[in-house]
Amino acid sequence: MTTIAYQGEPGSNSAAATADLYPGSTGLPCTSFEQALDAVTLGTADLAVIPVDNSTAGRVADVHHLLPESGLSIIGEYFLPIRFDLVVVPGGSAEQIEYVRSHVHALGQCRKVLREGGWQTLVTQDTAGAAREVAELGDPRHAALAPPAAAREYGLRVLKAGVEDDPDNTTRFVVLSRDAVVPEATGAPTMSSLFFCVRNIPSSLYKALGGFASNAVNITKIESYQMGAGLHPSRFYVEVEGHPDDPGVALALEELNFFSSEVRLLGVYPAHPHRRQGHEGHERRPEA
Repeated sequence: MTTIAYQGEPGSNSAAATADLYPGSTGLPCTSFEQALDAVTLGTADLAVIPVDNSTAGRVADVHHLLPESGLSIIGEYFLPIRFDLVVVPGGSAEQIEYVRSHVHALGQCRKVLREGGWQTLVTQDTAGAAREVAELGDPRHAALAPPAAAREYGLRVLKAGVEDDPDNTTRFVVLSRDAVVPEATGAPTMSSLFFCVRNIPSSLYKALGGFASNAVNITKIESYQMGAGLHPSRFYVEVEGHPDDPGVALALEELNFFSSEVRLLGVYPAHPHRRQGHEGHERRPEA
């Protein structure tokens, strides 16, 4: 049976994404993203499912920091609609609530209900953990913002369902593996994730990325970051539409390599159908 590591507790959105992607698998809850990646690296888990972007809150995991040094590869992506319920202990009521606890991103995604209630907020490590804490406290003054599965997991009462501000609230997850699994270039919608470090010369980033523009390759994400102190060249995490064997992508990568001191392919994987919704009428908000 496949073992999937994820950050969070049973009942979390990461647990839900894992169950959707790999029905019947064994989930391995982890306290941090690093621990989830380490589980795959050490062989405790076969794969890891990690949230990277939320349409409302932006970046979730610092995948650009975690991936290059982990030695793992991205082999898939998944978009999960995010729903939050306001949950309390059995018998609790809205009038009794004084504190609402949840992960910082969940609190940021449910501002309206928090503002209307006028409650104090408490930040927890994850959303399902907030529900567990409320159950353990047994105090009607404490409530949690948690995924629907968390109320069932910890025997809590749902006071209000679907309290997220944005009905199109969505989180993108990536699947990480010890072994790279590169699909064939069949023309099917494909994503490629890259890490690169530009050469320390004038206009290096402009020149490094020029090949994507001249070859009509769409860059869906680019993030820069520094490693260590001092004047080190910037590093970049990039996601593009296409397969490295596609002619346009291949030419763009040639140009990227010429103007970079290091280029590393972090994953090639099928594009999730959710991406097509953005192209066909913008039915959902774009990725942050």
